[in-house]
Amino acid sequence: MSEQPTPVRRGRGRRPAAEVRAGVLAAAGRILLRDGLSAVTFERVAKEAGSSKMTLYKWWPSPGALAAEAYFAQSEPVLAFPNTGDLRADLITQLTAFVRWLAREGAAQPVSELVGAAQMDPTVAEAWAERYARPRRELARIRLRAAQEQGQLREDADLDVIVDQLWGACYHRLLVLKVPFDESLIPRLVDQALYGAARVDR
Repeated sequence: MSEQPTPVRRGRGRRPAAEVRAGVLAAAGRILLRDGLSAVTFERVAKEAGSSKMTLYKWWPSPGALAAEAYFAQSEPVLAFPNTGDLRADLITQLTAFVRWLAREGAAQPVSELVGAAQMDPTVAEAWAERYARPRRELARIRLRAAQEQGQLREDADLDVIVDQLWGACYHRLLVLKVPFDESLIPRLVDQALYGAARVDR
C-alpha cells in the first residue's frame, strides 16, 4: 500500500488566496492521478490541502470541476512546449511527453474519467474546456504560429487543423478505439501532419 501524504497543517494567520488555491489544486491533482476521479471529493481534498470545505464550495461548482482544473495544474509543467527553432523536433518532444504522461505515468485513466464525466455534468464540461482543453490548445497554437512566422509552415496553414490532427489522434486512440499506443507513434504522426500523405510528382 502506498504511503498516504500527511495533510497540510495551517499555521496562525490567513494564507493568501493564491497560495490556498495552489495548495488545493496540488492536493486534488495528487488524489486524481493516484486514486481516480471518484476520489476527488471536497472533504478529502480540503483535508489533504489543509483548507476548509467552504473555500472549495466557494471556488468550484463541483468536485469534478475542481478535478479538471487540478489536472491542468498537474500536467502543465510536464507538457510544456519547447521552442528550439526546429518545429518537427519540438512537436515530437512535446507529443512524446504527452503520450508518456498518458501511457506510463498514470494519466490515461483520470483523463478518460474526466472526459466521460464532461459528457454528463455541465460543470465538468465547462471546467474541462475552459481550464484545460482550450488553454492547452492555445499553447499549441502559439508554438505553431511562431513556426508559421518563421516560414516553417505555409502562411495559409490551418493551425487548428494541425492541432486536431496531432493531439486529436492521441485522444481518439485513448478514448474511442481504446487501443495501446506509445511514443513510437509520434514521429510518424508529426510527419503526417506536417508533410501530408499525398503523392508528390517529381
